[in-house]
Amino acid sequence: MADVIVNHIVKTYNNGEVKAVDDISFSVEKGELFGLIGPDGAGKTSIFRMLTTLLLPDRGNASVNGHDVVKDYKLIREQVGYMPGKFSLYQDLTVEENLNFFATIFNTSIEKNYDLIKDIYVQIEPFKDRRAGKLSGGMKQKLALCCALIHRPTVLFLDEPTTGVDTVSRKEFWEMLKRLKQQGITILVSTPYMDEATLCERIALMQNGKILSIDTPQKIIGKYDQALYAIKSSAMSRLLVDLRMIPEVPSTYAFGEYHHITFNEENERLKSNLISQLEAKGHESIELKRITPTIEDCFIKLMKRHD
Repeated sequence: MADVIVNHIVKTYNNGEVKAVDDISFSVEKGELFGLIGPDGAGKTSIFRMLTTLLLPDRGNASVNGHDVVKDYKLIREQVGYMPGKFSLYQDLTVEENLNFFATIFNTSIEKNYDLIKDIYVQIEPFKDRRAGKLSGGMKQKLALCCALIHRPTVLFLDEPTTGVDTVSRKEFWEMLKRLKQQGITILVSTPYMDEATLCERIALMQNGKILSIDTPQKIIGKYDQALYAIKSSAMSRLLVDLRMIPEVPSTYAFGEYHHITFNEENERLKSNLISQLEAKGHESIELKRITPTIEDCFIKLMKRHD
């Protein structure tokens, strides 16, 4: 049986005017690293709050470790770890005091579960007497993860854990998650960063409270069915406007130092005609190359199709 099962969950706010979670269903297997991927407002936090029994669903049902999120909320709270998106530890307490506090809440101790958090805690132990509010973003992140793990949960919910931290800290955090997964913990993580999607075993791409696609990152990329190209010229802003005026190019969007465009088929004549049209509009130093789609390209395509 899956560790997390969600069946047609709905959550609304403002007397039903805002549908934050719109008929969502998915499951997460035991020991899986599963990602909810999407921008702010996609519904990720509302889903996590319902699964950790902090919010009641308006419709549908869900279970964690076989326990109903409404009827068995006390059992679920004992068995899961939750790291909210906003740093929510006691900022006036030291690192060690925070950890002791959360261990005491769950009738355990740091010593009893030290083997689980050791690899993470050793990185912040030199600062154990520093108040939590004085820690850097990366250190706060590690402390929050330790506090979420101190009672040895079987399922771990991490809501946008790498938002606002530097690139090195992001990389270190995902390395920590891989090691935790090896200990059999089921991990659900949400993130707005599309590049982190490939670090999960399976992902659900979300937008406006709905799941656009759910599968392994590799299979989602494999379903991309158009010819994707990167293009740039000496006038990138004008290039974006001009590309959107060309009927043979069904999709155009800015992507780093290039714009990404699609053709419905691989066609040398289309590429040649495109370059000719752009040169006629005064574009110079045009570079056009075929590329492999990323998760972000897939998300943009699914989002446009859904709209």
